[in-house]
Parts: sequence; structure tokens; C-alpha cells
Amino acid sequence: MKLISKILIVDDNNDLLELLCRQLESKGLSPVTSDNVMDAIDILEHSEIDLLISDIKISNIGGEQLIRYVSEHYSDLPMLVMTGYPDVNSAVDLMKMGVSEYLIKPFPAEDLYDAIMRVGPLEVSKPDTINDNDYTKGFPGIIGSSPKMLELFEMIEKTLNNKATVLINGESGTGKELIARAIHYESKYSSAPFVPVNCGAIPEQLIESELFGHLKGSFTGAISDRKGFFESADGGTIFLDEITNTSLGVQAKLLRVLQEKEITPVGSSKSKKVDVRIISATNLDIKELVRQGKFREDLYYRLNVLSLKIPALRDRDGDIIKLINHFTYKFSKEHSLPVPKFDKNVLKTLEHYAWPGNVRELENFIHRLVILVGSRVLMTHIPSYMKMTIETNSSEDDFLSLDEYQIKYIKRVLKATGNNKSKAAEILKIDRKTLRKKLGDMG
Repeated sequence: MKLISKILIVDDNNDLLELLCRQLESKGLSPVTSDNVMDAIDILEHSEIDLLISDIKISNIGGEQLIRYVSEHYSDLPMLVMTGYPDVNSAVDLMKMGVSEYLIKPFPAEDLYDAIMRVGPLEVSKPDTINDNDYTKGFPGIIGSSPKMLELFEMIEKTLNNKATVLINGESGTGKELIARAIHYESKYSSAPFVPVNCGAIPEQLIESELFGHLKGSFTGAISDRKGFFESADGGTIFLDEITNTSLGVQAKLLRVLQEKEITPVGSSKSKKVDVRIISATNLDIKELVRQGKFREDLYYRLNVLSLKIPALRDRDGDIIKLINHFTYKFSKEHSLPVPKFDKNVLKTLEHYAWPGNVRELENFIHRLVILVGSRVLMTHIPSYMKMTIETNSSEDDFLSLDEYQIKYIKRVLKATGNNKSKAAEILKIDRKTLRKKLGDMG
């Protein structure tokens, strides 16, 4: 029997694709993903795929057509389906077409892995290393073994099997939603819904309706009754990202949900009971917002029963190399390209760069490198702003005052970023207004 290593996952939910991809990678498997049937067929035609995992309900062309196509053209390819809408008749028809396993969403990571193992023996592997053989993951998709990440893993463990509210704080790009998903899917509540909500992406006039639902005719455009995110998450977890973007009025209603465990849809006089665990996140100093009167103090204390601080990438000693390793392997496999080798000076440069966009910035950067550079990554492939160093031992700096040294350092940063003030402000960890003031003082 053929060993299973390269797995094609097809679903039109990109968040789920990312989660499943990370979970399978953590087991040493090689997933590739597609969010539509036509691209999935193209992948099948041009790649050696060992297992197909597909959702049934896919936009435009449904998953059942994909299963039928595969059964006719790739009869030896094992198939596993997943669905949030189980139907006995449909399941029987799919089994007749050669489907081996039928998973009902949502499902924990171990159920997926067990189903894959029932399909056939696995061929797992570890990534080719880049000057580092330690490849540690505390939870699926979360890579790191630095002291601060180990502390974070310990705190996550303490959140798993209870329903206390969790407040996650971390800079943009540190992976706050990934941590929230780990808390939910690694807990005993993993079979219940996980509903992520980006509070910063919902217009102020719609956020109450999106969170709590509405009745038909309750406002212009409300053409039918609609469940809100809280009702959709009943029994499970709701993740409120950018919680500090909510208005004081919405915060008052969130406090009521926490206190009374009930919601009131827009346009209704009747409340509904909900059993939902709330995980919220912000990249701002929420205590300072409370002090300024921009965030309710009573809600803050309700949300902050358990507090998780995600360290910035620059504070995670040793983890940058592990992440470079992971992303290089991931994107090389995804694009069927050779795993490039990194020059030692390149790795040293990337380790010392501040990474203001954190893991997201590193992931996007490595993705570009894998596609563009070929078999070896050299210093010429690294942008100038990443190469900036501070020569603290040079004799000309020995007797500079603190103000003089600050001016010199700001000039170095501006030069390294091509006079990009936004990028310079990120590296200096100040806002653009402060940078403009300092530039004005410099004359």
C-alpha cells in the first residue's frame, strides 16, 4: 500500500485550510490546499497527491463533483470528506464513490489524524534543517522553544479545560488568533463551534447586529431574521479580535452577555440564553485605554480572568531560525521548489532584524524568497533596511552625548529604510508624530 505524505485539502474556508495545514505539518505530513474545485483538479493533474481531503459544501462547484471526478479519473487515490451538514444518504453515496472516511465538522485535530491513519500508513518527515536541528512545537502550528514561548505554552495549558474568559495581548503579526484556536481545539470543548470575529473590520453601525443577530425589518437592509456570532458560537468559543475597536455602547452589551449569559437580537424585546466562552485579543495597551475612559473598566476585568502575553518575535531567543526553517520547508513543498540554502551571514542578519510585523512579516518574507531566489539565499537577496547594524564600538561614537547618539541612530534608520518614515517609526518603536517631532528638532 502506498504511504501517505502529500495531502490535498479542499475547502472554501481559508481560515480552516490554514488551521488544518498547520495541524498536519505538525505531524510531519505535507499538506497543500485549494479553496475551489478547479484549482484542486489542476493540483491533482500536476502533483503527486497521496490523499484527498475535501469539504462537501464548496462555493460554485461542490465537493461532491470533485469526489465524483476523482473516483473516475484517479480511482486509486484515497479520499476523506468533511462536512458541517451530515446526511446519511449523502454519506452512503460518497462511500460508493470510494470515500474512506467521513468527518463531521467541527472536529479536533486528533480525529483528523486518526482518520488519515485509518486510510493508510503514513510517511512522515522532518524539515531539512538550516543550521538548527531543534524543531519544537508546543501546539499545532505554533513553533518555538524560547523561554518566553515555553512560558506561554504553560499558560495555554492552564486555559484548556475550563471556560474562563481569556484576554490575549500581543503586537500585530504575533499570532493571536492561532493561540485562540489552539486554546479551543486542544481543549475538551473542541467539537463545539469556534467563531472568530474581527471587531476592527465590522462597521460601527453593523457590529451589534453581527454579534447579537437581528430580526427582519429591525433596520434598513434587514430582509430576514439572522443569527449573530454569539448564537452561532453557542456551546463553544467566540474569539473577539481587536476587542478595543468596539464602542462603549457595544462594550456595555458585551458586559451583559458575560454577566447574564444572554443576548438580545437587534429589534427584539426577548433575550436568548447562550453558553459561550469568550477569548478576546488586542495589540493595544488596554489598561491605558481604561485609564483614558475609552474602554470600560468593568468589562476589562471580566475579560481578563486569564491573561496571555504573546512575545514579540525579536524577544524569542532562538525561534527565528526555527521559523525560517518551517516556512522555507512549507513553501518549497507548496510550490514544488527545491529547499534553498541560507548563507550564514543571511541567517545572522535575519536573527538581528527587529521584525516589526513579527511572525506574519517573517512568513511573507520567506515565501517571497522561496519563489524568487532559487537554490541559495545570499546577502544580495536581503533588503537594505534589514542589514542595518549599530556599530557601538566605533571610536567616533565614544564621546557622543545621548541626544547626539539618538540623532545619529535615527539618521541611520532613515537611511536604511530609504527614508521611509513609516518603516523607520516601526523600527524605532515610536509613532510617526513623535518621529516628525524628533526630525524637526534635528533641523
